[in-house]
Amino acid sequence: MTQTHAAAPLHWKLVIDAADPHAQAGFWAAALHYEVEDHSALVEKLLGAGAVPAAATVEAHGRRAWRDLAAARHPDDPYQQESGTGLGRRLLFQRVPETKAGKNRLHLDLHTGGTRREDEVARLEALGASVLRQVKEPGGEWVLMADPEGNEFCLH
Repeated sequence: MTQTHAAAPLHWKLVIDAADPHAQAGFWAAALHYEVEDHSALVEKLLGAGAVPAAATVEAHGRRAWRDLAAARHPDDPYQQESGTGLGRRLLFQRVPETKAGKNRLHLDLHTGGTRREDEVARLEALGASVLRQVKEPGGEWVLMADPEGNEFCLH
């Protein structure tokens, strides 16, 4: 494929299936020191206009939100004022009916910067994560953990 002009990088988000998207967004926002996105202004606007049914929304994190979607975004990245949607680093959690089955095909690696790993393990456990195992290999050491819904991630 021939490209005639330089293309801008694509924006992306990581979408994660969840039983409870709001709890997952809250966990990951706390785990990463991110913010739970606030979509309440858009939700209220669409409810007021009759464009969406009330059943499509819930009260979450102290405000009106989408029932089946919640996101955590990096606090320093830009976001759309009208919708509250992040335009940078973000995790979007979508409600699905089935439970997690099997090992993740994709996971997050969190990097503590060296000596803080034990403190971070304790902090993440207090948030609801669990330690699956300590890994020590010739290539390095890390802790394999799971979030409250069982999604694996590594803490380096």
